[in-house]
Amino acid sequence: MITIEQRAEFRKHFRNNISSRLITDKIVKGIVFGCVVLAIVPLTSILLEVVRNGAPTLSIAFFTQEPGAVGSNQLGGIGPAIQGTLMLIGMSSLIGVPVGVMGGIFLSEYGNNKYGHMIRFFNDVLAEFPTIVIGLFAFIVIVLVLGNFSLIAGMFALSIIMLPIITRTTEESLKLVPVTYREAGYALGIKRWVVVTRILLTSAKSGLITGIMLAVARIGGETAPLIFTILGSSQFFTGFDQPMDALPLRIWRLSLLPYNSSIAQGWGAALVLILIVLSLNIGMRYLFLGKRGRGGRFRITAGR
Repeated sequence: MITIEQRAEFRKHFRNNISSRLITDKIVKGIVFGCVVLAIVPLTSILLEVVRNGAPTLSIAFFTQEPGAVGSNQLGGIGPAIQGTLMLIGMSSLIGVPVGVMGGIFLSEYGNNKYGHMIRFFNDVLAEFPTIVIGLFAFIVIVLVLGNFSLIAGMFALSIIMLPIITRTTEESLKLVPVTYREAGYALGIKRWVVVTRILLTSAKSGLITGIMLAVARIGGETAPLIFTILGSSQFFTGFDQPMDALPLRIWRLSLLPYNSSIAQGWGAALVLILIVLSLNIGMRYLFLGKRGRGGRFRITAGR
């Protein structure tokens, strides 16, 4: 039998335990909130600085004209750089996204073997590679072979940078899908590739889009690989085998000039680059994840 004193002691110990847990919970929440604030403060400061210095330079001419002569009163614009950045992102995504997604599918669904472990290892190594080394590789493989800097070389380098990011995020997103989804599809007699494409990819769509946007943001701000591949130009698109300008290159070159007007244009180009990446991110998420009510559902047709 439990005595009255023992019951009172148990209640007291229980209350003390609950109080200590509540205090610990509040301390952890405070630490997490403080870390979030520490992460947001520098980001907000950078954004405000870019907007403050770059917004006054924005105009129709700034978006559409070619760059003017260095040191002259005719500053021109960054039209070729905007065009080059959009073309590079689009062309690199045409290669990097499908190859990266298929690589992630293989590692998640078919990579539980020595080949999968080897591919996963090299993918992680490639993700840590300095991008300037990838640019140098593209210079040797593409630029020296073709004989000149070109948009093709830049696309090749940036697509390599995208691959490990998309592959890894695709693999991890598919692994988060409950195994019961796979078992339900197999129990209905659905072929494995149909289960992957119609069920798993649909369920992991949010993670896939996040990985693709991370890769796009990564290549959108790369400068070093572009120095070795597209070199830069003051003209609009003249051919896939010709040099091309891009916003990271234009920002880098404008920041080196000793003129206040050039530095102001560099701030404006940085703001435009941020707006492009932000617009692509919001557009992709609205297009693919906007209708969550239908996005999380899938239809299973037996025999397909």
